[in-house]
Amino acid sequence: MALAGMMLVSCGQQQPSVEPAIPYDAEIEKKVEETLGRMTLDEKIGQMTELNVDLVGKPGSHPFEVDEALLDTVIGKYKVGSILNAPYTAAPTKEEWKVIIDAIQKKSMETMGIPCIYGLDMNHGVTYTQDGTLFPQNINVAATFNRELARRGAEITAYETRASNTPWSYSPTLDLVRNPLWPRVWENFGEDPYVNAEMGKAMVLGFQGEDPNHIDKNHIATSVKHYMGYGAAVSGKDRTPAIISPADLREKHFAPYLAAIRQGALTIMANSGSINGMPVHANYELLTKWLKEDLNWDGMIITDWADIDNLWKREKIAKDKKEAIKMAINAGIDMSMDPYDLGFCRLLKELVEEGEVPMSRIDDANRRVLRLKYRLGLFDQPTTDYKDYPEFGGKVHAEAALQSATESMILLKNEANVLPLAKGKRILLTGPNANQMRCLNGGWSYTWQGHLTDQFAGAYNTIYEAMCNEFGANNVILEQGVTYNEKGNYWEENVPQIQKAVAAAGRADVIVACIGENSYCETPGNLTDLTLSQNQRDLVKALAKTGKPIVLVLNGGRPRIIADIEPLAKSVVDILLPGNYGGDALANLLSGDSNFSGKMPYTYPKEVHSLINYDYKNAEHIGEAMEGAYNYDAQVSFQWAFGYGLSYNTYEYSNFQVNKTDFTAEDELVFTVDVKNTGTRVGKESVLLFSSDLIASMTPDNRRLRQFEKIELQPGETKTVTLKLKGSDLAFVGYDGKWRLEEGDFRMQAGNQVLNIRCSATKVWDTPNI
Repeated sequence: MALAGMMLVSCGQQQPSVEPAIPYDAEIEKKVEETLGRMTLDEKIGQMTELNVDLVGKPGSHPFEVDEALLDTVIGKYKVGSILNAPYTAAPTKEEWKVIIDAIQKKSMETMGIPCIYGLDMNHGVTYTQDGTLFPQNINVAATFNRELARRGAEITAYETRASNTPWSYSPTLDLVRNPLWPRVWENFGEDPYVNAEMGKAMVLGFQGEDPNHIDKNHIATSVKHYMGYGAAVSGKDRTPAIISPADLREKHFAPYLAAIRQGALTIMANSGSINGMPVHANYELLTKWLKEDLNWDGMIITDWADIDNLWKREKIAKDKKEAIKMAINAGIDMSMDPYDLGFCRLLKELVEEGEVPMSRIDDANRRVLRLKYRLGLFDQPTTDYKDYPEFGGKVHAEAALQSATESMILLKNEANVLPLAKGKRILLTGPNANQMRCLNGGWSYTWQGHLTDQFAGAYNTIYEAMCNEFGANNVILEQGVTYNEKGNYWEENVPQIQKAVAAAGRADVIVACIGENSYCETPGNLTDLTLSQNQRDLVKALAKTGKPIVLVLNGGRPRIIADIEPLAKSVVDILLPGNYGGDALANLLSGDSNFSGKMPYTYPKEVHSLINYDYKNAEHIGEAMEGAYNYDAQVSFQWAFGYGLSYNTYEYSNFQVNKTDFTAEDELVFTVDVKNTGTRVGKESVLLFSSDLIASMTPDNRRLRQFEKIELQPGETKTVTLKLKGSDLAFVGYDGKWRLEEGDFRMQAGNQVLNIRCSATKVWDTPNI
């Protein structure tokens, strides 16, 4: 509390030796200063405020209508500079967005001559606009290991978001998933910092385009979230504390945000929880020092939903809202997402007048907000018209979403080549996920919880509908056996009818069991046991007794433990949350019309009390008992490893080489490996390069992913894959908090190929980032 309260210096102070993260633009800065110079204190505080759109709506209006009197209070009186969210958290049409946001911008420009900035959670496509394109969730994008799919998906989303009259999205999400219980696993790119960094960079480029100072009408601003450590909650519950070592915080959790900012990310959203006892929203070191000063970054930091309130209501580091505002703004927050309370404006004004928040901090925050609006061109063109976006929800965008879904699905097991399924075979399709669009999409789909998806997505195919299209309706028997209670909580199931499914199996040649989770989002998705539901496991066990071969299709936002039923299946496919085209993608893969190429973006656990990440410390897996009187031992267990995934082909790795076997921090390391498609089908393979630091001054990680590349190979074709690193990429953050690359040996691996390289000179950096 004292730390947050004492830091009253301006967040505008930056290290002159650090190049600006976003290039300086003199013309924009001139406009920012001119606008700032004519603003009143009320207007400045209003620019730092973001409210929920429901506060300007006519009560009970369906479709939503803006209430001019309420708008006059919000913008006319309080000068609020940003509005967010979908009305009633349900997706309007693009035509309705045009009416709503036009009215808001008209009022804002007439009142202040400053445009409002509207923000939406467009998290996997245009999640809050009807009839737009929904892509797979980010966890699927990670499983593709294909940067171009990430970039292209974000580019299409930006285009369709602009068609929705909106210039800003709270995306991408770059929280490392370090606890599989966490209900937001699926919103991120998995457990690895490098994958999160690379996919984050690709998405920032896709959303914003090449020039962050001049965002054109086909692109939008990003708000990279949730800075940082959010996915490492000790309990696995949403918005709960994380305990992260200083080394891991800098080296792993900060890495994706560093990459996104260096790519030009314009805004950052803060983590709702705390790290090592300090709520991020009050953490001057993380918000101001690490982001703004160390990186010379002139972007804007926004809170998450009502999180300044949470500093006193939940975190208990402030006695009331006023003190919480003082802490957050002085720590470096520039805009408060204070969705239902205009009291923020009154209290912040009091704090400025009392000298508790310096005017320099208010002006710095306003420069960041105004700069964002100028970069988006909102002063010249506050709105966009859907009529100028003819490709919205069209065929080209659908094809991109289908490709992304196809490349994201992971073949985890295929005994006796049960897959692909031969045409003409009779298929029993069973399980609660077999015939719902809700399950395919997950949360942030038309609504916050995704619970109404089937009302909005009737034009797309469930797994059952897609299987009928692919294999013929006469060959597909639907008998789910277990179904979800759609009127209850996401985990609730109806009374099972397992015997009906068992009876139906008698008429089938093969069983495809679609199991997993229903949709959820954020705190409502909290979980206490990762084990798959008893009903679903009982269904699979009963079906196994029929002797018919079983294909398990896993469909959910996080891994659910299935160790007792996995041995009963001949094949296992993890489709994660593939979006509206997930049913089609799965049917094409099961028939062999497409080939599997996805790989696990996280470690799939086998036991409830043995949750591990792939980069565990060597000491966590001793592997054999110590000699002597005591049987000290430690074993790591998992169902499937990070980076694991099969194909209908096999791929042969050979001729693994590097240009330098001895290197220093300044050297470029160029690795090459030959990859041959030894199968009979066209296929894609993600080539992953891992490193292991064999001896270090701090217990090293088991291994780390350092580079990846996805290639396509014809049957029998060989390609040489080149993977480049800087020597400094193998550095780590030591116990003293400094980056260091130490003299010694590293084991490098690609596929089943291994070679050793040696660092010939130790280097320790004095800079916070390298």
